[in-house]
Amino acid sequence: MSGYIELPNTLLSVQGIDTYIGQFHILEGVSVDVPAGAITVLLGRNGAGKTTTLKSILGLTPPRTGKVIFEGVEIQGKRAFNIANMGIGYVPENRAIFKALSVLENLKLAERKKGDLERHESLIYGLFPDLKRLEKLPGDHLSGGQQQMLAVARALVPDNKLLLIDEPSEGLAPILIQEMMEAIRKLKETTTILLVEQNFIMASKLAERFVIIDDGRSVHSGLMSDLVLNEELVQQYLGASIKTRVKEAK
Repeated sequence: MSGYIELPNTLLSVQGIDTYIGQFHILEGVSVDVPAGAITVLLGRNGAGKTTTLKSILGLTPPRTGKVIFEGVEIQGKRAFNIANMGIGYVPENRAIFKALSVLENLKLAERKKGDLERHESLIYGLFPDLKRLEKLPGDHLSGGQQQMLAVARALVPDNKLLLIDEPSEGLAPILIQEMMEAIRKLKETTTILLVEQNFIMASKLAERFVIIDDGRSVHSGLMSDLVLNEELVQQYLGASIKTRVKEAK
């Protein structure tokens, strides 16, 4: 993806970052723009570098070169907790809830300021009513779908202007995928979202914009409505079995 031009109304701008994990060069010049108030999705095959892109934004795998600009401020090189405190929430791929703690304790631990949970509990329990019913239950007693709900809910406890959500549909039954889609769609009313998602149908129905990452490089970006019509591009970068999915997404 050459000739970088920042989108208007950009909340987050990732500009040509290179990220290494040990001696391995994982990201090679990745650029991603995330407009405020929208859902942008990172697409690509497994191992393409999507998760590393999210971790690079948050400072968990700091980029060696390039820029990460959030609300006009360069944040590359800052510590992860400082970046999070600027208003960026993260829902990791493996959920990473505290399984020995109750639902309520997991949510309380996510507070940055005293009273965060109380201020946002109507939003959280409105999106995920099961969590209110289960709030005394330990995390390891929750189903996979309930754990995913808790992982997303935890990122809603503090005030976040941007949510980085990694593979929210992974391992979920179809009915739970629909519930998660609806929750993420409602979240767009209150925050901006950068999503990593392998489920192309889910991604196409949620996101306004896309960025395709292939072999550690951002290779295409644009409107999701245009990508859905481009079966050749989807076939090239997202897999041979995608044709039927593209038709379903139209």
